[in-house]
Amino acid sequence: MTEEKILKILKETDYVRTGGSPEELKCAEYLRDCCAELEVEARVEDFDVQMSHMKNATLAADGEELPCRGYMCCGSGSVEAPLYYMPNTDRAAIAAAKGKIVLLDTGVGYFTYQDLYAAGAVGFITYDGNVHYDHDDIDRKELRAYVCDGKKIPGVNVNAKTALRMIRNRTRTVKITVEQDEYTGTSHNVVAEIPGATDEYITLTAHYDSTFLSHGAYDNMSGCIGLLGLMEVLKASAPNRFGLKFIFCGSEERGLLGSKAWVKAHESELDKCVMNINLDMIGAVMGHFIAACTCEEKMADYIMYRGAIAGVPIRANQRVYSSDSTPFADKGIPAVSFARMGGGNVVPFHCRYDTMEEVDPARLIEDLDFIACFAEDMANAAVCPVKREMPEKMRRELDEYLYRRRKED
Repeated sequence: MTEEKILKILKETDYVRTGGSPEELKCAEYLRDCCAELEVEARVEDFDVQMSHMKNATLAADGEELPCRGYMCCGSGSVEAPLYYMPNTDRAAIAAAKGKIVLLDTGVGYFTYQDLYAAGAVGFITYDGNVHYDHDDIDRKELRAYVCDGKKIPGVNVNAKTALRMIRNRTRTVKITVEQDEYTGTSHNVVAEIPGATDEYITLTAHYDSTFLSHGAYDNMSGCIGLLGLMEVLKASAPNRFGLKFIFCGSEERGLLGSKAWVKAHESELDKCVMNINLDMIGAVMGHFIAACTCEEKMADYIMYRGAIAGVPIRANQRVYSSDSTPFADKGIPAVSFARMGGGNVVPFHCRYDTMEEVDPARLIEDLDFIACFAEDMANAAVCPVKREMPEKMRRELDEYLYRRRKED
């Protein structure tokens, strides 16, 4: 992988590509063609995703119309009620939500939403952005199927400036109207394989979709470029001991939907999967290099020792990472996610500022070189050195991340 090739890919994928959109399919076909250029055949695997066509969404605060975006898949309807600002999500805060439209400082996670619904909240408002930014962008959000579990109340998202204005004006009553057509759409994984000397294999993943406001260069075309770089390196050394399945995941930003769909569709094959290596946001202009190991803690030590030997500063620890590694780890497959984490004020993502200028091709190559050495070690190990069992600590974190249990205080 050269700097010129990195810049070429970044330029040719410089557009918004949300999960389930025509632009996502365009990018999937582009990545399939990139694999073909490396003489590795790839296929596009489709999977269902919930979609909606938003016809109308409005928010009125004490009669004044305010800009908003309706939540995808929150149903349709109109509701007017007192505004209740709820910065906390403890039991006392939830108890006061009955009959109110709730303005949240947080996102809409499973337990928060279920608690609000059970308490009798009739609508919700979230916000994002920054009151100090010049722009007034409003991100498009969705009420995910596994969050609402079929129980829907209308919701909208606003810019942080709008939320602050409502609180400063001591808004008493708000009215939300959402009209949308909901339907089942299609998202896509791009899958390429390099056979190994055994029938066991390693999955290597990166997501290629973006959020609604972002061109997704840093998050996560950088990881996709890294995956293509790994493909180039590991093809040159093939056949490796373990087979390699490269999965460019769709709809990650919508709840890891691509990796979840792949794991579900290929569950009968997972007993042969010894490891997952995931790339999500590498090559940032600034930031520290990390490895999140959802497996036995020894792997984190190994990566840090390897970094010390190679002169590559890297922080590795044992934890669940919010990316496509998680569905694999949830099936008991040891998973490692690599990223270069720049602070949001320097290397932002999930917003209009995630453009190709945030990615440094030279830094991406540095990151890729280390990851490639690690991947070659694993691909050619006499036996996979990391145990294929999930420690109790990781099982607990997975249960919390996937909303099977509440986080402990």
